[in-house]
Amino acid sequence: MQQYVPTDTGHDGDQLELAERHALRRVAGLSTELTDVTEVEYRQLRLERVVLVGVWSGGTLTEAENSLAELAALAETAGSQVLDGLIQRRSQPDPATFVGRGKVTELTDAVAASGADTVICDGELSPSQLRNLEQEIGVKVIDRTALILDIFAQHAKSREGKAQVELAQLEYLVPRLRGWGETLSRQAGGRAGGQGGGVGLRGPGETKLETDRRRIRTRIARLRRDIAGMRAARDTKRSTRQRHGVPSVTIAGYTNAGKSSLLNRLTGAGVLVENALFATLDPTTRRARTTDGREYTLSDTVGFVSHLPHQLVDAFRSTLEEVADADLIVHVIDGSHPDPGAQVRAVREVLTDIGADTLPEILVVNKIDAADPDALIVLRNELPDARFVSAHTGEGIDKLRQVIEQELPRPAVSLRVRIPYVRGDLVSRIRHRGEVTSTEHAPDGTLMDVRVDAALAAELAPFTIDQP
Repeated sequence: MQQYVPTDTGHDGDQLELAERHALRRVAGLSTELTDVTEVEYRQLRLERVVLVGVWSGGTLTEAENSLAELAALAETAGSQVLDGLIQRRSQPDPATFVGRGKVTELTDAVAASGADTVICDGELSPSQLRNLEQEIGVKVIDRTALILDIFAQHAKSREGKAQVELAQLEYLVPRLRGWGETLSRQAGGRAGGQGGGVGLRGPGETKLETDRRRIRTRIARLRRDIAGMRAARDTKRSTRQRHGVPSVTIAGYTNAGKSSLLNRLTGAGVLVENALFATLDPTTRRARTTDGREYTLSDTVGFVSHLPHQLVDAFRSTLEEVADADLIVHVIDGSHPDPGAQVRAVREVLTDIGADTLPEILVVNKIDAADPDALIVLRNELPDARFVSAHTGEGIDKLRQVIEQELPRPAVSLRVRIPYVRGDLVSRIRHRGEVTSTEHAPDGTLMDVRVDAALAAELAPFTIDQP
């Protein structure tokens, strides 16, 4: 890989040379081509062979390479075999062909040499860019957004998740129908006259493209209604927890940061854990208890990623509202990632978009067992308030659990009550939903100093006694 080093020669010493500005850069270490014949024979289904291409228009070269490396991980998660990765230095993507008209030929040669059947661009392509690249290169071209949508479609399991993914895919597809083949614009009605319509069939007609768009919009409207109904059921469950005063903690973070592993370690939930991006999409909620018996919920949410498609944010808004309505956010960071700071910024950007940026937050750096020790020292200096844990080994989990218990919202009402021994059910509910600061057993009942929510305080009113 060739790296540009600025020089002081000439009046353009502070700028990239023209050849460097438009050069295609090969990113090392992205090829996942199989070399073991037995493994090739074992995989009966042939993987889709892809070439990645990105435009380095800002930031450092390391950031551009990290973005393409993440695109490679996304492609592998989708079931593709990455053959090559290319980066072009440009001030901005070409509006017609993304990588520049003069470099499309070089990209075509790279695709032909590697035998790839798909090109994946590290960005969101316009319909014209998509059509032009497919015509020039002669293979299927998709962008980062379509790749992420494909991964979501593969991993969605619940009825709500499948509907949300389908809605996002259709909204992405509508403006790009023209780029998926010229047959979509052929005439379906009688405007063609004697050539295709015939007597009795002449009329204004409707193009195939218009028909497809109308059907897709009809399907989108139906999906929105279905998701709205599912959202009502989710809101009912959420309001029930809130009515009973059960605090909620949401685990949020970058995809593959170890959120599901952390949920399993904290609650024994048994959620699917896989070293892959977006391995779990459907939110999982489990109950947990503090050391003094108070109940709260822990929820694992869908992972975030840089440039998360806005179609997904809109479609998954009812799911992401689990984050916005939480009492506390546990923000998980992958300590072994080469640029954890970029992950933090990407997650907080989505949190701001859904209105969850003002909620209390606990930063948790996960995977410290796999992280570089020197990188961890830098992270400890940059994130002094973060908790460093390993969901795999269990290191730091007990301290994290204590911090979560300390940060949980405290019940609003303080009471001193005398609970008759025959009302053991009330004592149990107090311990589950409130805080008990002192307990004393008297002949006529149990004396307790407690903090509870307003609803439970109303039930305890007959047993309240004056504070000493």
